[in-house]
Amino acid sequence: MLVSVSESLDVERCYRAVAGRDARFDGWFFTAVHTTGIYCRPSCPARTPLARNVSFFTTAAAAQGAGFRACRRCRPDAAPGSPEWDVRADVVARAMRLIADGEVERAGVPGLAARLGYSERQLHRQLVGELGVGALALARAQRAQTARLLVETTDLPMADIAFAAGFASIRQFNDTVREVFATTPTGLRRTGSGANQAAPGWLTLRLAARAPYEAAEVLLFLGAHAVPGLEEWDGTTFSRVLDLPHGPAVVQLSPAPGGGTGVTARLRLAELRDLGAAVTRCRRMLDLDADPAAVDDVLGTDPALAPLVTTAPGRRVPASPDAPELAVRAVLGQQVSVAGARTLTARVLTAAGTPLPEPVGTLTHAFPRPDALADADLTAVGLTGARRRTVHALTAALAGGSIPLDPGADRDEARRALLAVPGIGPWTAALVGLRGLADPDVWLPGDLALRKSLAALGSSDTDAATRWRPWRSYAVLHLWALAVPSLFTRPTTPSTRTHATPLTPAPALPRSA
Repeated sequence: MLVSVSESLDVERCYRAVAGRDARFDGWFFTAVHTTGIYCRPSCPARTPLARNVSFFTTAAAAQGAGFRACRRCRPDAAPGSPEWDVRADVVARAMRLIADGEVERAGVPGLAARLGYSERQLHRQLVGELGVGALALARAQRAQTARLLVETTDLPMADIAFAAGFASIRQFNDTVREVFATTPTGLRRTGSGANQAAPGWLTLRLAARAPYEAAEVLLFLGAHAVPGLEEWDGTTFSRVLDLPHGPAVVQLSPAPGGGTGVTARLRLAELRDLGAAVTRCRRMLDLDADPAAVDDVLGTDPALAPLVTTAPGRRVPASPDAPELAVRAVLGQQVSVAGARTLTARVLTAAGTPLPEPVGTLTHAFPRPDALADADLTAVGLTGARRRTVHALTAALAGGSIPLDPGADRDEARRALLAVPGIGPWTAALVGLRGLADPDVWLPGDLALRKSLAALGSSDTDAATRWRPWRSYAVLHLWALAVPSLFTRPTTPSTRTHATPLTPAPALPRSA
């Protein structure tokens, strides 16, 4: 029996996007074709199916649960993720962020429900009511995607891939691959691009993004804030240590070759089962799942921001792969320059960080976890007494769970909890929301660079604090770029000067009003 969740989508707009092969909607929804039993991206190059023969699903998992298999041509399982889960703050969106981060694999559905403060039954009812499937099906779809990445990009034995992707058995792995991709794992490897030729122990992946996306600019911003020992920037590639559930990993990120949209990631993992979490955190750090068309449509109508948006369409908000780390770095960076913050953070890293088994280039440590920092002696770091007390209070609260900063955190609750820590004010709490929790609608009260840009534009901080919803985080980046252009240099290529061609009339979101 086919189960459709198309009632939560604007069917007419979705079909118009499919007819126009509009890549802006890849990941927003999936098109299932009843006559072929296949589900696709909206931009699939195959012949457009008749409207009466399609259903639309909000997730790949829902399409799979209804009996459809992934198209081999457009590979819908590899589409950018839906930006909706970062925009929304309800329990379904929070659950989706946690599932993407691997919470079901680590703690099961009971652990996921507990993190969200719901019973399993309540959570299942909400997920099925909106998405058509529950947490297990959503996690299964993610396992299938991770397995495909490993099958097609490595020469690992299939048994190793099965357990690395999170499957409980080889049989479950084989059955899922056949059901989702209509082929065997061996067949996937034959049709894939082949095992990567990177150095032993490294995986090379391509992380997709919605166009326009200027990878060089995002990586430059991250590189300008790189902390020695934790991060490295060579002018093209940004590298850093990731603190993953089963051990530290190193990722090297560079623009996709040939001017393509997206980012190339080289990963060196302590354990392969951390691949899904590593990819999710890299995508969040690079803001790959944003909807640039929706953002630019709103900000581009403002007379003050319109010239900035025209010059830099699709500008993203670089984030941190680890919100607790960003919270500590935000405190260390209070009232000091970027260079000063990097120096202090590097000292904290050396004092309390976890050394890598062996250095990778200049990378030597994983950032200390909150419990380690809460007990660390920071007297030699160079912090004032008040700043040390703030760091200890913050990390103790993070370690004790009274400040929720995981991907499924309630952002308002997190902000209130941060403000309760002595020494953390509205600016620091807002920065944690913007770059730690990847909230797309954050304003930084009292930020000096923003005030400088607003003055140049003839606006005020008070006025701007209520404008540009729900994309104020992106407005912040545009204004920062105006104040400190050296951190946002982007090549003047046609791709960065041209907006995507809108539908007529242009749809805002695939969801109905």
